[in-house]
Amino acid sequence: MEGKKKITFDDIARYTNFSKTTISRYFNNPDTLAPESQRIISEALVKLDYKENKVARILANGQTEFIGIIVPEFYHRFFSEVLNQILSTYETYGYKFLVFVGNRNEESERRYIQELLSYQIEGMIVLSHTISSEVLSRLQIPIVTIEREDEHVCSVNTDNYTGGYRAAALLAEHGCDVLIHINSPTDPRIPAYGRITGFQDCCRERGVMHEVMFRAVDRSHEGDLAILREIVGTLEQTYGGKKKGIFLSNDTLASTLLNLLFRKYGKLPEDYLIVGFDNSPASREAIVPISTVGQQVDRLAAEAVRLVVEQIDARKKGRPMRGRKPVHLVIDPVLIRRESTEGCSAEC
Repeated sequence: MEGKKKITFDDIARYTNFSKTTISRYFNNPDTLAPESQRIISEALVKLDYKENKVARILANGQTEFIGIIVPEFYHRFFSEVLNQILSTYETYGYKFLVFVGNRNEESERRYIQELLSYQIEGMIVLSHTISSEVLSRLQIPIVTIEREDEHVCSVNTDNYTGGYRAAALLAEHGCDVLIHINSPTDPRIPAYGRITGFQDCCRERGVMHEVMFRAVDRSHEGDLAILREIVGTLEQTYGGKKKGIFLSNDTLASTLLNLLFRKYGKLPEDYLIVGFDNSPASREAIVPISTVGQQVDRLAAEAVRLVVEQIDARKKGRPMRGRKPVHLVIDPVLIRRESTEGCSAEC
C-alpha cells in the first residue's frame, strides 16, 4: 500500500497563497500574523491533513518544547502528586517534560542536569534540595523551584509558617496537654522550616507545653518506623496519662505513626491526636483518615509551570530574566480536619 505524500511548507503555501516565510512564522511566531491569516492557515492544515515534523522543527529553530524536572524521590507521595499535576499542564502550554529522580544524591543530580541540558531543554522545575539555588542560577535557563531553598531563582512555595501554626492551633483547640512536633533536622533557608517556627509560636502564644523532636526521619519506611517506635516509648514514659497532640512534618510520617499505634493498641488511643502535612493520598487512605495541613498541589504545580513558561517566552522575545529579582510566589495552606483529631464517625 502506497504511503501518503508528506505535506510540506511549499504545499501549504501554494494552497493558501501565502509565502513560505508566512507559513514558517505561523509555526514559530504565530502572534506576528493577523488573526485572519492564522485562521486560513489553520484550516488549510486540517484539510491537507498536515502532520508536523517535530524533529525538523527542533533542528530549524532550536526550540525543543521540553522542560526538565528534578524530583528528590517518590517515598513521599507529595512528590508524585506534584509531578502528576505538572504533567497535566501539557494541554494548557504544550510543553513536554523530561523527569529525573535524584534520590538525594548530588553527584547523580549534576549528571542528570547535564543530560537534560544536552536535550536542549527550554526550562527546568526543581523540587530536590541537593544543589543550591546559586548553582542552579548559573545554568542560564529559566528555572523555578518548589518547596526548597530559592534565594537565587524563582519559586513557588506553600506558606509553611501558617500551616505549622494552624496544626498546633487545631491540637490545642482539642485540649491536648502537650504538643509534639516531629521533624528531621531542617535548614532554616528551606520553606518547610516554617512548619517548625509556626508550631512553636502558636504553642508559646497559647501557653501550651510543647516539644520539637528532631530525628533523621524521611529516609525509608523501615527507618522511620524504628525512630517513631523509640519516640512513642519516650512519650509514654515522659507524658504518660497526658493527652498528646502530635504534629508530624508530612503525611507519610503521620501514616507510619498511626500504623505503629494500631499495631500496639489495635486502635488510635484516645490520648493521641495526630496531624500531618501535605494532604497527600497517605492521609486520605489511612485506616483512620488523618487531619492534615493541605498544600494546594494543583496550584503549586500550575503556578510553577506558568512561571517557567513566562520566563521561556520572555527569552524568545529577547527579554531574558537575567538581572531581574527572582519571583517568589506563596500559596496558602488549607487545614483539613479528619478522624485522627475529630474522632471516628459512624463509618469507622
